[in-house]
Amino acid sequence: MADFTMKTDADGVAIITWDVQGKSMNVLSLEGWDDLDACIDEALADDTVKGIVITSGKDSFAGGMDLNIIAKMKDSAGDNPAQGLMDGLMKSHGILRKIERAGMDDKNKGGKPIAAALPGTALGIGLEIPLACHRIFVADNPKAKIGLPEIKVGIFPGMGGTTRLVRKMGAMAASPLLLEGKLNDPKKAKSAGVVDEVVAPDQLLAAAKEWVLSEPKIVKPWDEKGYKMPGGDPYHPAGFMTFVGASAMVNGQTMGVYPAAKALLSAVYEGAMVPFDTAIKIEARWFTHVLMNPSSEAMIRSIFINKEKLEKGANRPDVPDQTVQKVGVLGAGMMGAGIALVSALAGIEVVLIDREQEAADKGKSYTSAYMDKGIARKKATEEKKAGVLGLINATTDLEALAGCDLIVEAVFEDAGVKAEMTKKVEAIVGEDCIFATNTSTLPITELAKASVRPEQFIGIHFFSPVDKMLLVEIIRGKETGDRAVAKSLDFVRQIRKTPIVVNDERFFYANRCILPYVNEGVRMLQEGVAPAMIENAAKLVGMPLGPLQLTDETSIDLGVKIAKATKAALGEAYDDSADELIFWLANEGRLGRKSNAGFYDYDEKGKRQGLWSGLGERYTLADEQPDLTEVQHRLLFAQVLEAVRAFEEGVLTDIREGDVGAILGWGFAPWSGGPFSWLDILGAPYAAERCDQLAETFGKRFACPNLLREMAEKGQSFYGRFGDGSAAKAA
Repeated sequence: MADFTMKTDADGVAIITWDVQGKSMNVLSLEGWDDLDACIDEALADDTVKGIVITSGKDSFAGGMDLNIIAKMKDSAGDNPAQGLMDGLMKSHGILRKIERAGMDDKNKGGKPIAAALPGTALGIGLEIPLACHRIFVADNPKAKIGLPEIKVGIFPGMGGTTRLVRKMGAMAASPLLLEGKLNDPKKAKSAGVVDEVVAPDQLLAAAKEWVLSEPKIVKPWDEKGYKMPGGDPYHPAGFMTFVGASAMVNGQTMGVYPAAKALLSAVYEGAMVPFDTAIKIEARWFTHVLMNPSSEAMIRSIFINKEKLEKGANRPDVPDQTVQKVGVLGAGMMGAGIALVSALAGIEVVLIDREQEAADKGKSYTSAYMDKGIARKKATEEKKAGVLGLINATTDLEALAGCDLIVEAVFEDAGVKAEMTKKVEAIVGEDCIFATNTSTLPITELAKASVRPEQFIGIHFFSPVDKMLLVEIIRGKETGDRAVAKSLDFVRQIRKTPIVVNDERFFYANRCILPYVNEGVRMLQEGVAPAMIENAAKLVGMPLGPLQLTDETSIDLGVKIAKATKAALGEAYDDSADELIFWLANEGRLGRKSNAGFYDYDEKGKRQGLWSGLGERYTLADEQPDLTEVQHRLLFAQVLEAVRAFEEGVLTDIREGDVGAILGWGFAPWSGGPFSWLDILGAPYAAERCDQLAETFGKRFACPNLLREMAEKGQSFYGRFGDGSAAKAA
C-alpha cells in the first residue's frame, strides 16, 4: 500500500493521507516522496478539486525522514556522490516547491490552496512539508512536539525547512528551532509563529477544509514583490547584528567542531541575500556539504541508528520477557535516590532502603523535589506527583523487599559492605529475584562470591545524576546468566535509558576509557603544558569538559582512592606517573568542586572562577609549548586506544555499544560518532602511524593495539569489519 493516498470528497477537497503501514509513526522514504508527488500532481490536474488537505492516518503527523536512508545517501549517490546528493535534494525541493506554488502562474494568479492538518507530533521533514503548505493547522494536543531536531544528529533541516522558517519568522526568532533543535507543543509553536492554527482534535480536518474552501490568498510572502525578511536582511543594520551574534553563539557553543551548525548558519546568511529559488539551491549545496562530511554519517549512525537498536534490545539474550514489577533499591544516597526516581517515573513499585529512616525519607524527597520542578514548569501535576511518590516505600525494614523481582544495590563502594547486604537481602527475596550491584570500579565476579545465586548476580552501573544521564552500563560477571542480563536490559529500557552490556574487567568500559583522559591531562600539566591549553584543546576537539575540570567535578579524593586501589591490584604493572599532582592537591585540601578548591578556584557559591594560580607555582610552564593538534591527539588517543583494547580483550563485544556508550556516558566528541567511528574517519593506517609517533615520544601507553595494526595492514575499517555487531575474536 502506498504511504500517501488521496480521496476527494463531495466538497471538492482532496484529502491526502500519510499512513506508513507497519510503523507507529510516519517516516518519509524515497518511495514516499514519489507517492506524495503523484498525489499532488493528480490533485492539481483535476478540475473538480478546489483545494488540498495533507494529513496523517495516525495520532501523529510524522517523525521525520528515515535516517537510515540519510545515512546511506552518500553511498548510494553513484560515482560522483556530491552531484548525486545535490540532484536528489533538488528533486525533493521541486516537490515541495510544487506544493508551495500549487499551480500559480508567474504572476501569482490561480493555484489551489493547500493546508496541512497535523493531528500530533511533526518533526523534521514532518514539519518541512507543512511549511511548504499555505496554512498549518495543528490539533490541540499538549503532548505533541513540533520542530526541526536535525541539528542534534549532525545534520540540519535541508529540505527547505531552514530557508522557509527564516523567511517566515526571521533569523533571530528561528534560531532556537534551527540551531538548538528546540521542540514546542502546538500552542507554543503557534505563539512562536511556526504554525498558524491550533484547533480541537475533532475539528482538525473540518477547520482545514473550511479554510481551503474559503478562497484564501495563498501566495507566500517571499514570493511577492517587495518582500522584506522579518528582523532585517544581513545587510540591514538590525539583521547585520543578528548574524554577528548568531555566528558568535554558534562558535561559542560548538567550538567549531560541528560542521552542521556552521553549514546551517552559512545557508541562512547566504540564502537571505537572494531570491527564494536561489536560496533553496544554496541550502541544498550546504546540506550536500554536510552529508559529504564523515562526521554527519558517524553522528547519525551512533546517536540515532545504533542507539535505537540498543534500546530495542540488539544484544538481548533470547529469553522470555523480564519486565520489572517491583524493584528494591538499597541505599538512599544520591545514586539510590536517583534510581528510585526514574523507576517510579516508569511506573515501577519501589522499596527504597536505608539504615536510618531519616536517610530513606531524604532519598524519597529527591523525587518530591523533582516533581515540584516539573509542576513549576507545567510538565507535571499534583496528581502525577502523588502517583509517583505513592510508588516509593522509603523504609529501613529489609523485609519490605519481599516480592521484589529486581534488587539494585547502591550502598557504599566497599566490597565488605556490599557482601553483607547481598547475603541479608538474598535471605529475604524470592529465588527468582535478580540482584544487581551499582558499582563503577569493583569487579562483579568478586562481588558475586557473596551470592548464593551467582548466575543471578549482575552489575548495573548508573551514571550520576541518574535522572539526567542517558547511559547505563550493564556488567556481566563470569557466572552471570542470560536471564539476569535480559532482566537488566528490560529494566533499563523501562526507565527509558540506553543500555550497553560489557564483560567484567577492572573499570569495565566507560571508566576504563575516561581515566586515561584525565591522567593524560594531569601528565601534560606536570610536564609544563599550560593548564589553559590543556582545557581548551579538549573543548576545541569536542569534549564537554577539559580533563582538569572533569577531575574537579568528580572529586580529587575519588581520584586518589581509585589510584591507590588500582596500584594495590596491579602492583608493578601500575603506571603512577599521574599520581603526584593528584595526591598533592588532595593533601592541600583541594578536593575539587565539593570543597570549592581544586584545579580551579571557586567563589563562596561554588561558581568556577578560573584555573588556580598555584598550579603554575609548582609546575613551571615549559618554554616551548606543544601545538594544539598534539595536545588534542594525546587526549583523544588516550581514550580510543583503551576502547580498542577493551574490544580486543572481549570486555566490549560490540563497537556500536562502544561508540554509543562513549558519547552518552562521558561525552566523547559527539561530532566524531564515538571512538571507533573517529578511528574510521582517521583511517586505520594513519591511526596506527600516529600511535607509533606518540608511543615513541610519550610512552608505551600509546602503543598501537594488535587489532588496529592488523586492520591498518589490511586497509580495514571498524564499521566495515565489525559494524554488524561482530565481536573482535569472531572476525
